[in-house]
Amino acid sequence: MPMRSPFVVDEWYHCYNRGVDKRKIFEDVRDYERFLLGLFVGNSEIPVHISNLKSSRLQEALNDDSLERGDPLVEIGAYCLMPNHFHLLIRETTEGGIAKFMQKLCTGYTMYFNTKYERTGALLSGTFKSKHVSDDRYLKHLVSYIHLNPAELFNPKWKIGQENPHKIKKNLEEYRYSSLPDFFGQKRLESSIIGETLFDLYETIPTLSEIVEDAHAYHQENIKVKP
Repeated sequence: MPMRSPFVVDEWYHCYNRGVDKRKIFEDVRDYERFLLGLFVGNSEIPVHISNLKSSRLQEALNDDSLERGDPLVEIGAYCLMPNHFHLLIRETTEGGIAKFMQKLCTGYTMYFNTKYERTGALLSGTFKSKHVSDDRYLKHLVSYIHLNPAELFNPKWKIGQENPHKIKKNLEEYRYSSLPDFFGQKRLESSIIGETLFDLYETIPTLSEIVEDAHAYHQENIKVKP
């Protein structure tokens, strides 16, 4: 296996992984919330152990003003959790930050999951995967791609237009485990997980309908260029 290229400070990366043998890594609401808590607590140069928090409940921990987290290791631009995998859009803000953050996140969640479900061994499929984001158009596409991932839970063929766009929009708006609501300015505690740099990409934030249309166009464009 080729060695991973070093992460470059101020550059964006799409980081993702899935369950070993494509198994589910989130079995219930508490699992999703525990991973989100890891995104928040783990993004700190100061070691913060979830067991030492006043509460391990997501909403209560996010609302704890006394929590000292120190400087962040990375900037999280967007995220989405799916039943058997996750997507993160991350900017390297300090040298070695992504590697440290992802190790804390994945190791901590695996330990939590294995303890809860009385299992041993790997939960995720090896080391996390990452792709460098080379330009702003690709960065915007990734924001859409990550946020539109849950559409496949409701209709796997939505990319080719075989779905009512209003139904897709409703499903996405109701999905709790992505940063889409934060992207559209919804006030919620989870908004503290992500940074604000990505918002500078847009003169105006596109509507969800525009994001879906752009995803359809991008998909069709890539089909045409394939040999």
